[in-house]
Amino acid sequence: MEINIIKKTENPLLDRTEIDFECVYQGESTPKILVVKSKLVAMLDADKNLLVVDKVKPHFGEGKAKGYAKIYGTEESLNDVETEHVLNKNKEASAESTEEE
Repeated sequence: MEINIIKKTENPLLDRTEIDFECVYQGESTPKILVVKSKLVAMLDADKNLLVVDKVKPHFGEGKAKGYAKIYGTEESLNDVETEHVLNKNKEASAESTEEE
């Protein structure tokens, strides 16, 4: 899987950087959000707790997907702006299993 950054926009009002990206994954299944998130964290040298992958939308019949991610400046601004379902889909599986127990 290869990720290409299409556009990077600063949004000082919401204390975040917005990233439009393209995922190329020929011959593989559509990558999961957590896999894309870990790859973006490594590429952008960002804190994994402040990066949120909003969506990964595949193109029908192609090994490509477009996506949208956000990197927040602080955890407080992340919690103020993001909805709960987006935060939940960006949580790691180990954190979810300990919360359920």
